[in-house]
Amino acid sequence: MYRLMMLTVAGMILMGTAHAQPEFDDTPPAVREWGFRPFEDDVSMTNPPAFSWRQQDGARSYVLQIARDEGFTDVLYEADEIDLFVHCPPVTLPVAEHLYWRVAFVGEEEQSEWSQVRAFTIDEEAVDFPMPGREELLSRVPDEHPRLFVRPEQLPELRELAQGDLSELYEGLVSRCERIMEDPPPTEEPQRYPEDIERGSDEWRSIWWGNRTYTIELLDSAATLGFTRLLDGNEDYGQMARELLMAAAEWDPVGATGYRYNDEAGMPYNYYFSRTYSYIYDLLTEEEREKCREIMQVRGEEMYNHLYPRHLRSPYASHSNRAWHFLGEVAIAFLGEVEGADDWLWFATNVFFNAYPVWSDDDGGWHEGASYWAGYLNRFTWWADVQRVALGIDAFKKPYFSNAGYFAIYAMPPNVPQGGFGGLSERRSAENNRGIMTILANQAQNGYWMDYVERIGGPSPTGGYVGFIRGALPEVERRSISELPPSRVFRGTGLAYMHTDLTDSRNDVQISFKSSPFGTQSHGSEAQNAFLLYAYGEQLLIQTGRRDHWGSTHHREWMWCTRSVNSITVSGQSQMRGSAEALGEIIAFDSSEGFDYVAGEAAEAYPDGLVDQFTRHILFAKPDLIIILDELETPEPETFDWWLHSPEEMQINGQGDIRVEVGNAGAHVNMVAPEGLVLSQTDQFDPPPRERVQLTQYHLTAETTEPSTTMRFVTVIRPHREGEVPPTAAEAEITDDYYAVRAEVDDGEVIALWRLGVGETSAMGLTTDGDVAAMRVSGDGEPGAYMVSGGARVEFDDR
Repeated sequence: MYRLMMLTVAGMILMGTAHAQPEFDDTPPAVREWGFRPFEDDVSMTNPPAFSWRQQDGARSYVLQIARDEGFTDVLYEADEIDLFVHCPPVTLPVAEHLYWRVAFVGEEEQSEWSQVRAFTIDEEAVDFPMPGREELLSRVPDEHPRLFVRPEQLPELRELAQGDLSELYEGLVSRCERIMEDPPPTEEPQRYPEDIERGSDEWRSIWWGNRTYTIELLDSAATLGFTRLLDGNEDYGQMARELLMAAAEWDPVGATGYRYNDEAGMPYNYYFSRTYSYIYDLLTEEEREKCREIMQVRGEEMYNHLYPRHLRSPYASHSNRAWHFLGEVAIAFLGEVEGADDWLWFATNVFFNAYPVWSDDDGGWHEGASYWAGYLNRFTWWADVQRVALGIDAFKKPYFSNAGYFAIYAMPPNVPQGGFGGLSERRSAENNRGIMTILANQAQNGYWMDYVERIGGPSPTGGYVGFIRGALPEVERRSISELPPSRVFRGTGLAYMHTDLTDSRNDVQISFKSSPFGTQSHGSEAQNAFLLYAYGEQLLIQTGRRDHWGSTHHREWMWCTRSVNSITVSGQSQMRGSAEALGEIIAFDSSEGFDYVAGEAAEAYPDGLVDQFTRHILFAKPDLIIILDELETPEPETFDWWLHSPEEMQINGQGDIRVEVGNAGAHVNMVAPEGLVLSQTDQFDPPPRERVQLTQYHLTAETTEPSTTMRFVTVIRPHREGEVPPTAAEAEITDDYYAVRAEVDDGEVIALWRLGVGETSAMGLTTDGDVAAMRVSGDGEPGAYMVSGGARVEFDDR
């Protein structure tokens, strides 16, 4: 039960007897645990926030209180009998500078002590997003079928549209149905893995993924036939759908397509089966319905028992982040017909409100990279449609989803050659985003996202019955992405993207930077403080390797290692691989017309206290100069390797003259400091990918020779178009009070200054009260564009 408390409450009486109450376990979350949310002093962009806490031993239920004061004499909201260790109130809260929350658990006989009190704020611009209570939520699902993507009362309108505005999409459905009728998919149950097969081998992969595609072909065909029959009453389609569905119902629910045996086959089996069942419910006999319910009870329980409660406690498992909403589809289709379906739906909705998405931030970033962003969001948009129709919940009111499309725009502007950081992103181009961005633009009604779609080849509507339903959405008014700031930081995922031209990668210089609080776990395995450089439509400085199979030797021991990216190893040691503890953080970001600046800290990413400080600063004097300053401190003397990678062999004429040329672009690299670096280059991977992967990339190492506890690297990079010859001169001053860099550019020079103390700092003619300042100075000594971070003033005097 829950109550919005409008009166002052004094002397709150705790349940229990005079003896000591059970303690509430306030232990901070372990790595990969969701923990207590809102965090202390958190600012919520939703009203109300989603609350979560540590699951308590012996708890039968929980009590949550929200108050205006730390003493809880003015309680605004109270909920008891909470069955999960998460809760999103069904009512909004007052917008106030500080509110306070606490929670207790109720055991067999008494209530525990209260948890620690935590303060939070609801932002003035927070979106109202209360979660329906359990009874209200379940009551929203229609009693009759269909229930998934469409309600029974919507069918007359959809039938009209099929003969009118959506006739072209309808004819596409009919054409596919006719092909299925002419050549129905096979229905034999897929094979299990042979007993002696090696997991991860090519043979294993063939069965693992092959069973997925086989299952989808069968049950998506059935769902397509069933849905089309709802539009036009074609009983031949309906009977074929029935035959296919009941053939699949004969498969062992914990066999080759069982969720725990092979989730890549089990997940699509479960949601496509549920859709078909709901679309042809009226054609099935009661005996057939009961057969379907029996097998989906087994399959649904298998998913639920795997996901609950672990996914609410630790929601970072990659596959589980789609499994929960597929379970939600099963729950809606079989609600009131299968025991436990109400619990499944309640769980799925609580995941959405309280613990999803996890690889993201409110700004729209995505830790796992563009490929997994697209794959997971594409599937999630099904749930967005399903819950909007069946439950009346609009996913795109949530802050992340209202910003999700900006990630693609900044990570992959039009005509970008590949997707940047994240698993499989090297195989993804901007054009590959047409489908997902068309969906997001239409569902969110966002004109910038639609403009991006138009620039990468135009809308690519969803096919099939889902596309037919989405065809009824309003047209989106286009707004040019040229109106957006050219650079953006996604702080919660530790990603920054700096651009000169967001509208076309062929005219753009793009720097991508990663320093992530998610570590190097899951599909965001690249090391911290790594950067990428693309210029004029070409990849110049890249991450390397090619995933031949998840977790293969090459994947784990090259691609997960620091030496595969443009970062720094310490005495040959990598940052921690595939670890949630390999932490980075973007500690500064500034963007202006002439300069962009980002800084990341990644000391915690290295193992066993190896590094005390690794701060990487990147200053971008747009469009032709990049200064990288690296500060490293270690408790013991160490050597340091500065890594650089390119798709083409680099020309090395000493550390001050390294040339990268790729297609229509190039870059000159000057490793200004320290002097005496030992350079080497190879095109070998250690270890290499499997033989079927043919890949050549080049890896440069700049190694210090004398162990030291302090190291400062200064590197100047000048991106340019093919045929251009940029200036090469640069110098650096490294003192206890400041770092200063001067570098020539075509029209003069750029001076950058980092202050190490307080007050004003001066060097190379530049004076600032900021932490970082930079200025472009003409050949005549006239000050031009400038930036200052952490201060207010920068001046130039060439005397």
